[in-house]
Amino acid sequence: MKPIRAFLDKVRPNFEPGGRMSALGSVYEGFESFLYTPRTTSAPTLATHIHDAIDSKRAMIIVVLALMPCFFFGMYNTGYQHWLAAGQSTFPFWSLMFYGLLAILPKVVVTYLVGLGIEFAVAQVKKEEIQEGFLVTGILIPMICPVETPLWMLAVATAFAVIFAKEVFGGTGYNIVNVALVARAFLFFAYPAQMSGDDVFVATGTMFGFGPEVADGFTCATPLGQIAASSGQPAELTGIGGHLITMWDAFIGLIPGSFGETSTLCCMIGAAILLMSGIGSWRIMLSVLVGALFMGWIANELAPLYPASYLKPGEQLLYGGLAFAGVFMATDPVTACRTKLGKLIYGFLIGVIAVIIRTYNNGYPEGAMLAVLLMNVFASLIDWMVVRSNINRRRARLISKTQKV
Repeated sequence: MKPIRAFLDKVRPNFEPGGRMSALGSVYEGFESFLYTPRTTSAPTLATHIHDAIDSKRAMIIVVLALMPCFFFGMYNTGYQHWLAAGQSTFPFWSLMFYGLLAILPKVVVTYLVGLGIEFAVAQVKKEEIQEGFLVTGILIPMICPVETPLWMLAVATAFAVIFAKEVFGGTGYNIVNVALVARAFLFFAYPAQMSGDDVFVATGTMFGFGPEVADGFTCATPLGQIAASSGQPAELTGIGGHLITMWDAFIGLIPGSFGETSTLCCMIGAAILLMSGIGSWRIMLSVLVGALFMGWIANELAPLYPASYLKPGEQLLYGGLAFAGVFMATDPVTACRTKLGKLIYGFLIGVIAVIIRTYNNGYPEGAMLAVLLMNVFASLIDWMVVRSNINRRRARLISKTQKV
């Protein structure tokens, strides 16, 4: 790493004020701070500054590391579902992983090129530093989309989300809704045929000539899609080839679905990483879980009128993207509540609303995305109400003590 450090030090004067490339100073600073800890820090005597080893770059990197179990399993599951669709009887591990890598890598590259390109351009215009927020967003967007999503759609959705959900509000730390979910919502409502149905959640083509051929016209619905399409109590859920989908399959994630959302087990591993590092909020994760179980119990016990209401409360957590949203989306510190009580209310309502949407709206078998986006909008209001409640309670206590005196 010393040659890289020496090269950066050598070219630094060119990017400083008065240098030949001073207009690209934020680009230089962005690359340098990504590779190394910044040399400039606040003075220890400045009491108004908080000195901590965890900065935004390290926080973003930890979140990316927590996403890796879901990412790597998504690679395997993408290859596994393709091999099943092709009627294969053997499933070579490294071939499945390589196929999944070829499927997701172009999508990751496109989202980072488009998103970072916009952020770099905006930073140059505003003469500000480049923030690290898109490190997480860039990998989340392809993970929460169907594997068959065209690259140009991802590019359009990423540009829309970065511009209208982030930059117009002031950039990293100022957005009121989760940027990755805005991209997913844009795709769902702008291109519903390509983002839902039975033919978008399983990769059916060869990747750059690699992988077995799949018969034309192949389709396979996700478990939630099968449930929504049933007329009453859903029959046994089946995967590719007609094999029965067990609870274990759903927990592990060997089912059709968006690239990184299928494995509840990997979401739990990611949650453990976020909690041990202090990045994720256990209050939000726990309250999402409780809210989903509570509403799942109500739907199952009190009003089994719709197909999804026949699901047991635990099954609500295994299908779709609810577990992924509860761990990685709801806990976004920028768009979530800040107060302790607010986090509990916020997470609980996300779990409740997600189950309500997927249960009582057969046209939209998923619900986690809209639930998180809706509660993002109300997060500030919840915090305000919690703070005002604390102020009023303390005022009443103070008046009571004063009157006694």
